[in-house]
Amino acid sequence: MNCYEDLKWRGLIKDMTNNEDFIEKLNSGNMTFYWGTDPTADSLHIGHYSSLLTAKRLMKYGHHPILLVGGATGLIGDPRPTAERDIISKETVEKNIEGIKNQVLELFDNNVEVVNNYDWIKDFSFIDFLRDVGKYINVNYMLNKDIISRRLETGITFAEFSYTLLQGYDFVHLYKEKNCIMQAAGSDQWGNITTGVELINKMLGKPAYAFTMPLILDANGNKFGKSEGNALWLNEEKTSSYELYQYLINSDDSKVEEYLKVFTFLTKDEIEDIMKKHVECPEARLAQKTLAKEFITDLHGEESFLHAEKLSQVLFSGDIASLTGKEIEQVFRGVPRFNIEESENILDFLVKYGILSSKREAREFLTSGSITINGNKITDMDKVITKDMAIDGKYIVVRRGKKKYYLGNFNS
Repeated sequence: MNCYEDLKWRGLIKDMTNNEDFIEKLNSGNMTFYWGTDPTADSLHIGHYSSLLTAKRLMKYGHHPILLVGGATGLIGDPRPTAERDIISKETVEKNIEGIKNQVLELFDNNVEVVNNYDWIKDFSFIDFLRDVGKYINVNYMLNKDIISRRLETGITFAEFSYTLLQGYDFVHLYKEKNCIMQAAGSDQWGNITTGVELINKMLGKPAYAFTMPLILDANGNKFGKSEGNALWLNEEKTSSYELYQYLINSDDSKVEEYLKVFTFLTKDEIEDIMKKHVECPEARLAQKTLAKEFITDLHGEESFLHAEKLSQVLFSGDIASLTGKEIEQVFRGVPRFNIEESENILDFLVKYGILSSKREAREFLTSGSITINGNKITDMDKVITKDMAIDGKYIVVRRGKKKYYLGNFNS
């Protein structure tokens, strides 16, 4: 397949500029293009990852990527569908830019140029920006932008309203300075992208190209992002490879083929073969296992994938005692936690820390063998939980039933 056919087959093109020669240019290679993001956090997340991988695909087809981090636009914040974003301090923006820049360079093996739009926006005076940029865009044109029109009833600030001009000018600047003639972004950025195309047409009298990718949704139809409360970060310190593995291995059957197309570099033939085997034996979860392997290996390396797989196997087998303290922190991040003050009888322990509601219920669970401590089944009603039992002298992992975990920390 050529570049356009590959992107279409993977479902990576939602909207594109109506330029007759766009597809030809996409297939011929050698275009400089850019993708941008505002530094609202010190790490990108899985919602960004599909776009980053699309940029890497375009690079494999001979195009030249520029990754823009919005140090200027990040100080304003693009309009949200419901309310204005919180303003981020300049110090936080600078810190976030550094984190994202390092992350992007690592993902692209340093084969990508990273730019910051603050470097050119800061040189504009307010008057100059209105004269040199604002006069080319009609207010009615801006009001017709979906993200702006949806906010008119509840109200939109002038800063948010002007955001599309700032982002649009980024495209103009990169077009003039870097011969960047195409922009790629998520579909929620289509309004801002077309403002850039319009500005290039009017200010430079030249054609520009753009396409958007559909936003990747989970099985419940939610976006992946921190504002949705379900962010999976690309920074391994914020979201471990084990946590990514667990999410990917549990991907819904209705979404896994889409994820294989978007998040891996497997070929059409390879994905179709995997899905054929998956349909024949879905309980083997071949598609999910392949997704987890390809995703984590590409993002963090094979060693991180193998470690995540090992931790998953350990948890499945119940061999909790073989984990280190650091691994326990990774595996049980997000489970209910409590501090253990002193040695306790198992019945008192289970009730005191909210694992069970009463001693009667605790006795029932112990009798049925439904309580484990650090992987060991506990049935003795007189068992005393002491610091000597703790992993690394600190951790007590309690499992109630088959899947409910709690993590206790002995005070030093």
